Amino acid sequence: MRYAIIGHDNDSSLAQRREARPAHLARLEALRDDGRLILAGPFPAIDGEDPGEAGFSGSLIVAEFESLEAARAWADADPYVAAGVYAKVEVKPFKHVLP
Repeated sequence: MRYAIIGHDNDSSLAQRREARPAHLARLEALRDDGRLILAGPFPAIDGEDPGEAGFSGSLIVAEFESLEAARAWADADPYVAAGVYAKVEVKPFKHVLP
């Protein structure tokens, strides 16, 4: 089943995000290589491709996992969680309708 993982950034967490990004991306690339990643990306804090020092307000990952518990466990092990980037992480079942 597919699950949406929504990370909500702590205020002023841009430095931690930058530092943890390579490890975060490596985990996403592993999901992609396993054919389980549907999409992933951050929410810019301002309306623009590159928010600069405004940073990001969070991230969205949609991927396939065996269960809600497996998706939560994967999300809990994210380097952004360990680095204090995320204040809160939501994991929800996701029904892909379009396209």
